[in-house]
Amino acid sequence: MNRDTMTMKIGLKYLRDLDGKPIVSGIYGKEVILDCYYCDVTLFNRRDIRRFMNQLVKRLKMKKGPLHFWDDVGVPKRYRQTKLATTGASAVQFILTSNITIHCLDKLHRVYVNIFSCKDFSEGEAKQFVQTFFNAFTVRIHVLYRQ
Repeated sequence: MNRDTMTMKIGLKYLRDLDGKPIVSGIYGKEVILDCYYCDVTLFNRRDIRRFMNQLVKRLKMKKGPLHFWDDVGVPKRYRQTKLATTGASAVQFILTSNITIHCLDKLHRVYVNIFSCKDFSEGEAKQFVQTFFNAFTVRIHVLYRQ
């Protein structure tokens, strides 16, 4: 592989070491993982999650695809989730460049959001929006680059 191939932009960007030498020929995508604590549980419903996804996709300048929910809506009471780790709504918002997933845990007042895209976006802007939307007291962010 020659030096021109190593510095060719593929996907989002390429990474360099501290001396400026390329260490990865291309990044396919980025995944931003947001762990939100002490959130407003009144927003953990289909209407507000749909509103959240619409606003987040628009803010990140993504192209929206189908939205799918996984929750207890329409499920007989005896089959509904009741455990701490499983009570709450989840959804997947497909975007042209990948997807956004959300898991709301009602009893723990937590929201977990993953944004995966081969289109670059500001992880700081995403974090700020998610924290504000769900009135989260604390948000931990992790950023992964996919090759």
